This record gives sequence, C-alpha cells and structure tokens, in this order.
Amino acid sequence: MAQFEIIKKQELKMVKATLNHEQIRAESGALHYMQGKLELESKMPSATGFLKSFVTGENVFKPVYSGTGEIFFGPPTFGEYLILTLNNEEWILDKSAYICSDIGVEVGAYTNKAISGLFSGEGFFQTSVKGSGQVVIHAPGEVERIKLVNDRLAVDGSFAIARTAGLNFSVQKATKSIMGSMTSGEGLLNVFEGTGTVLIAPVSNLYFNLASMIMSMRMTTK
Repeated sequence: MAQFEIIKKQELKMVKATLNHEQIRAESGALHYMQGKLELESKMPSATGFLKSFVTGENVFKPVYSGTGEIFFGPPTFGEYLILTLNNEEWILDKSAYICSDIGVEVGAYTNKAISGLFSGEGFFQTSVKGSGQVVIHAPGEVERIKLVNDRLAVDGSFAIARTAGLNFSVQKATKSIMGSMTSGEGLLNVFEGTGTVLIAPVSNLYFNLASMIMSMRMTTK
C-alpha cells in the first residue's frame, strides 16, 4: 500500500503520498504537485457514481494516481489532517472531509434516518469509506477520538468528523420533555449509541476560524 504522511510547511499542513508501483484515489482538485513517474487518470463514473455524488455533495470525479513517486495534496490548508487505517470496516465521514485513500478503499454514500438528516446538521446523506487501507480526512481543528463500548455519546452541534458505521446515529431532545429541552438552552443533541468510535473536532483552530471570517467578509462585500 501507499505511504501517507502529514507534513508541515510554514506552519500549514499538507498530505504527502509516496507510491512505489501503486495506486491511490483522491478528491478532485486536491492535488498540489507531484514528482516522479506518475500518471493521473480520471474515468467517467457509472450512473451509480453520479447518484452517489449528487446525494453526498462530493465531487463525482475521483482521480486515480498510478506509478512511483511523491504526490502532495493541498494546497496547504487551515485545519488538521488525520490518517485513518481501515481493516475491513466502514466509516461515515462528514461532508468534504475526504481527501485521498488507498485504491482498495471503496468511496460511497451512506443514508441517515430522515429525522436525523433533517435536524442533525449532517444532512440526509454522508460519504462512506469501506474496506481495508488508509484514508486521509480533513477536520477544522484538532481531532479527539472517543471509543464507545455499549455506551452513549451526546454532542451539541455537528462537530463529529467521522464515526464507525456500526454506531446508531440519531437526534434526541436534551431532556425528556420538550419544555425542559427548551429551557435548558440545549435543544436537540446528536447522539451516537452502541460500540464503535467517533472522531470529533470540538474546537476549530485559530487559522481555520480566521480563514472562515475572511471568506464570510468577502461574501458580504459582493
């Protein structure tokens, strides 16, 4: 399998993939630069691929890189990168979290329950990655890994970056009564139950917040 690394340049992080007669898949537009005997191929997806792209909001084209050399994904961006190692398992990712992965990892779509998709902030459809290999994902801040063993995790907000597919995901009231939820100031919570792992980014880093503020200012001045 290819080797993935998170490197830092001028306090900003990038993803470096080293290939030795191997293949990887990446999000369209993620390439910064590459060096070596490498080929880039972007095939026309099937009708199912177009449907998955439509419902998840992810780009329909996932270029494949083949050969020997080094590939750098970015350009250097605000936030954090994390490498997930899948061992014949499935993870559900937040929208736009996927960056690249080993060719053996299948990238697809996962359907949330109707009420969870409507009120959770995660949407009706999310991106799934399944199989064995490494997957690189992006988060707005430092990631905290929370393991559950027949347990329950409730979070206020949609800052869960990824979760194992075996967990039950739902939206629930903060208290048993509607009035109690309203007066508590918490309202609805995103709840993960069962046995598995949840990755959360509870605090966006300073640079990500600054970039978001600049983007918001540009949009309001247009």
